[in-house]
Amino acid sequence: VAASIARQVVRRAGTKTSRLTVIIMLGVGVWSAFMNNIGALAILLPAVVSVALETYTPPSKLLIRLAWASLMGGNMTMIGTPPNILASGILESYGGLEPFQFFDFLPMGIAILATGIIYMLFVGRRLLPERTLGGELSQSYQIQEYLTEVRVLEGSPLVGKTVKEADLDYRYGLNVIHIHLCCQDNETASPTSDHWLEVGDELHIEAKPNAILEAEEVLKLQPVPDREIQSWEPEPSRIAFELAEIVLAPNSVLRGKTFSEIDFRSRFGLSVLALRHQNRTLFSRLGDVPLNFGDSLLVQGPVENINRLRSNRNFLILDMPKPEMRRLKKAPIAIMILLGVLLVVSTSLLHVSIAMLIGALLMVLSGTLTMDEAYRSIEWKAVFLIAGMLPLGLAMENTGTAQLLAEQIINLIGDWGAVAVMMGIFVMTGLLTEVMSNAAASVLAVPIAIDAALSMGADPHTFVMAIVIAASTSFLMPIGHQVNVLVYGPGGYQFFDYTK
Repeated sequence: VAASIARQVVRRAGTKTSRLTVIIMLGVGVWSAFMNNIGALAILLPAVVSVALETYTPPSKLLIRLAWASLMGGNMTMIGTPPNILASGILESYGGLEPFQFFDFLPMGIAILATGIIYMLFVGRRLLPERTLGGELSQSYQIQEYLTEVRVLEGSPLVGKTVKEADLDYRYGLNVIHIHLCCQDNETASPTSDHWLEVGDELHIEAKPNAILEAEEVLKLQPVPDREIQSWEPEPSRIAFELAEIVLAPNSVLRGKTFSEIDFRSRFGLSVLALRHQNRTLFSRLGDVPLNFGDSLLVQGPVENINRLRSNRNFLILDMPKPEMRRLKKAPIAIMILLGVLLVVSTSLLHVSIAMLIGALLMVLSGTLTMDEAYRSIEWKAVFLIAGMLPLGLAMENTGTAQLLAEQIINLIGDWGAVAVMMGIFVMTGLLTEVMSNAAASVLAVPIAIDAALSMGADPHTFVMAIVIAASTSFLMPIGHQVNVLVYGPGGYQFFDYTK
């Protein structure tokens, strides 16, 4: 369902940057109201990158807008973001205070998203960098590689080894695309196969010229006659291979590991041509570079291997999935279950937690999801984060910590009125959320806001609403929220682009 809507968004967006901004920010904002911010961003990220490449628009002009709209859209419903759930739970724990209902956040959420879109149209667009060019992926990464073919000579240290054992990619900077077998006419082998290299085998390699020359001398390789070194270009005739850009997912277990440790080529059947890492694009000696969140990789390999990565939770592929890869027949069922749950919640027939659980069960019972898929989709970190944070909020109230801090804030700026106090707590929360999770920032600030509001005779719900909005304004630094990290590599951003 989401992928279909993403295609409609792309189709209607056109090429004009202002129109792209409105449609993209609206699309991800609405999705964020009903699902995880990162999930909503992950749905539209491939579509937006595809539009940028097709229209030669710098992705850096679009991706921050996409990420921040997902944060703003989370303010529209109770389940849009963890701070909303936590704030409602803390309110409920105070005697006599009503918790928020599912759509109580909607008016302010719409105002926030609309303000964000208007800002990006008239102010933000002037501050966003033009750092990464659109067009072909090979142009975007400015690949400076070359193609040639070399023959394995007698006495070569490669004889009797597989390509994996020789570690040509990471030790010598040679990317082997395929192998022409010496004793079999027109027979080729994949570099990921277990073929033992023999004298006379010809390697179709991709590398920088100096790496090719060095390898010829050290490894006793001979250029194949009549096959000169030529500039690297994606060849239409190589129909079995494709280029793809992928990013490390926020929940990836591969963070901190190198390509050599992962055994990337053998494990996924793909070659890494380039890596965007810490504001640099790397082309050689990639095997020893530890991967980090925000890194983006340009990979090449068989289409089926690239498509296989779509179900791997460690990576996100930055292109649109083919419609046939989805269970389109189940789409109407998924939509009906979602709308049914929202109807039950909005009419207060059931508590939101019960209604959502029933909806999840119906997704499995109807065959829309398998039990394994449903289980894998649970964000256990978020579950335990919320479960662990709620007692912290209660502890701040029961020990008097919240009251003490509220009194200090009131003594400092209370003479300026309740609005000034609320603004002060808002700024405090906004700064906290840049260096800790938005859930943690809201748990620390919500009890203070409630006590401050009660002390001044103001409505605590207004103060708490301000806090949950502040907890989602993670805009100053790329480390403020995972969605910022996710677009960091594909957008070619630098640290202070976010601050500007």
